[in-house]
Amino acid sequence: MITIIPAIDLKEGKCVRLKQGLASEVTEYSDSPAEMATHWEKEGGEFLHVVDLDGAFEGKPIHVEELTAICAAVEMPVEIGGGIRTDEDIENLLATGVTRVILGTRACEHPEELARLVEKFGGERIAVGIDARDGKVQTKGWVETTDVNAVDLAKQVDVAGVGTIIYTDTNRDGMMDGVNAFEMGKICSAVKCEVVASGGVSSLEDIKRLAALNCANLTGAIVGKALYEETVTVKQLKKAAK
Repeated sequence: MITIIPAIDLKEGKCVRLKQGLASEVTEYSDSPAEMATHWEKEGGEFLHVVDLDGAFEGKPIHVEELTAICAAVEMPVEIGGGIRTDEDIENLLATGVTRVILGTRACEHPEELARLVEKFGGERIAVGIDARDGKVQTKGWVETTDVNAVDLAKQVDVAGVGTIIYTDTNRDGMMDGVNAFEMGKICSAVKCEVVASGGVSSLEDIKRLAALNCANLTGAIVGKALYEETVTVKQLKKAAK
């Protein structure tokens, strides 16, 4: 069964959504991230995905205070990504109460460090976010597109012992265009670790398409704009995921 994971993107202390990760294409939804987290838990969310957008652009965690408040407000597990570049960053974020941290740019630029981080913090506490456009990994808040193939990086991440890969098709993110099930299937088939789908999940049909892949390691789907725009609800998506 696919777990439905509501998303909270933080920018300047507020909950926002971006189109294709562009800082210039921002829509504000709430100025209280903790209240929004509580809302998604009441709606049936069982896991929460948080992105520190300012952190992603600046290369260091910015919203530690907001994240601490979110973790205190909900009982469901929380994951955080955005600007996590050092071991100290990981330690500080885990201290807020999050279940796991998501490495993106660092994992792409230094995949050889992942095995050490897994040994230090545990594979279940380290996730890797692979954000790709046309199959190539993007870094630094999706500002830079590398020559790294997403499937190749996924295999390295898996071998290192990382527990979860969060795969985002950045062409689809925030566009309400539907999920890229084909690319998601490629990633799932290449690894044994758990995979979470992200980017473009905007309808019951998207969840059904992911479920139809029959990938046992596809365990979650992150949903953002569709929930905020109320085109679907958490409960509806959970029903479609069964």
